Amino acid sequence: MADKEALYQQARPRLFGLAYRLLGSRVDAEDLVQDAWFKWRAADESLVHDAEAWLVTVVTRLGIDRQRQAKARRETYLGPWLPEPLLDEPPLDGEALMILAADLSMAFLVALERLGPEERAAFLLREVFDYSYNDIAAVLGKSEMACRQLISRARKRVRDDRVRYPVREDRQRQLATQFAEALMSEDREGFTRLLAREVEWVSDGGGKARAASRPITGVRATTRLAMGLVRRWRGKLQVQVATINGQSGVLLCVERRILSAWALETDGRQVCSIYSVVNPDKLRSLKRAPVINLPIG
Repeated sequence: MADKEALYQQARPRLFGLAYRLLGSRVDAEDLVQDAWFKWRAADESLVHDAEAWLVTVVTRLGIDRQRQAKARRETYLGPWLPEPLLDEPPLDGEALMILAADLSMAFLVALERLGPEERAAFLLREVFDYSYNDIAAVLGKSEMACRQLISRARKRVRDDRVRYPVREDRQRQLATQFAEALMSEDREGFTRLLAREVEWVSDGGGKARAASRPITGVRATTRLAMGLVRRWRGKLQVQVATINGQSGVLLCVERRILSAWALETDGRQVCSIYSVVNPDKLRSLKRAPVINLPIG
């Protein structure tokens, strides 16, 4: 059993990275990976040639089933749906963070929502985890040709329509810091200069917190909403720079309680998109998590 557990722990960062991208929820991903452990503990090792491949197959198939259930629930979700934010925090460090660093942004996860469950799984295994078509076919229980078709369709629906801005980490951090400072000081002009002309703000309240029922676009509307939020909590609000889903963003806190997590998508010069999670159900795990502040400069 000790060897079994060691094999599982070795594979766990990859399993969590896959599960989170499949489901868009830290809590659900942790549950799924735990279920994979129970199945692995009960499995006959003599019939398993590759432990990690076996575990990836279990996580993928469980994830596909849970995606189908989640999609049905999201049809009645109030307002825009965003993934549960993930912070750089213990114990997600070292190898786990390296695995989670690629293609983890809110924009990418939102784009994945366009895909069907099997499309999403095949696309992630190929594009993020670099599995061969033959291995993907084995995981999904489909022919290699069918998997190639799934991945080709997924690429067109995700990659071709997605604008990607390769931005250095220090520049992301600098912009997020300027963004936080402009908010805290209620510097309307400075805040406006940080926004791209066609900036879009997507807020997820899930009907449990005040949030715009549809995306807000444009500098004027975005600035008005941001300044209104700051005025509402004037004297109590704390804005903290943090790494959210692999990118620099900000946390809005009152008395150490996280009110919202804002992931910022930038082109290196200005903020192009704001993804704001205010649904308390999606912030609950963050309240227990120590946040790593990013140094300025």
